[in-house]
Amino acid sequence: MARNPERRTALLDAAIEVLADEGARGLTFRAVDARAGVPTGTSSNYFTDRDQLLSQVGDRIFVRLTPEPGAIGTAMRPAPSRELMVELMRRLARRMAAERTCYLGLFELRLEAVRRPELRTQLTRVLRSDLDENVRLHLDSGMPGDADTVRLLYFALTGLLLDHFTVPGLHGERDLDDLIETVVNRVVPEV
Repeated sequence: MARNPERRTALLDAAIEVLADEGARGLTFRAVDARAGVPTGTSSNYFTDRDQLLSQVGDRIFVRLTPEPGAIGTAMRPAPSRELMVELMRRLARRMAAERTCYLGLFELRLEAVRRPELRTQLTRVLRSDLDENVRLHLDSGMPGDADTVRLLYFALTGLLLDHFTVPGLHGERDLDDLIETVVNRVVPEV
C-alpha cells in the first residue's frame, strides 16, 4: 500500500468532491483518480476497497470541518447570551458554506451509512463525540439553555443547511442568517 500522505490527502479531497457531485454511487476509484488528476489505478494503491475509502473520506471530512485551534476560545470570549448564540450559529453556517462540498459529502455518507453498518458505526461515533463536545462547551461556558437546547439547535441547523444547500429557494426571500436568528430566539431561553 502506498505511503505518500500528501497524495492520500489529495485523493480523499477528490473523493469528497466526487461524493458531493455524484453521490455515493458515483464514488469509484476511477472517478477519484480522474478528479485528482492521477493515473488510473492510483486510488487502489492507497485504499484496499471502497469501504475503506468511504471510511477515510468520513475522517477527512471531519478534519476539514474542524475549526482552527483557538477559534472556539476566541468566539466564546463575549459574555454568554442569546445574541452570542445567534452569532456563533451564523459563524458555524458560514464555515459549513465555505466547506459546502464537505457538508454535502457528509450528507451522502449519512445516506450510505443506512446500507453500511460499519460506516454507520463510525459516523455515529464521530457525530456523537462532536455533539457531546458541543454540549460540554455550551454548558461550561454558561450559555443560556441546557443540553437539549444544543440538541435542538443541532437539529435545526442541520435541517436549515440541508435546505440551504439542496433547495435554496424553499424558504422564499428569507436568508439563512434570518432563519438562524429566528431559530435561536425561539429555542434559546433569555438570560
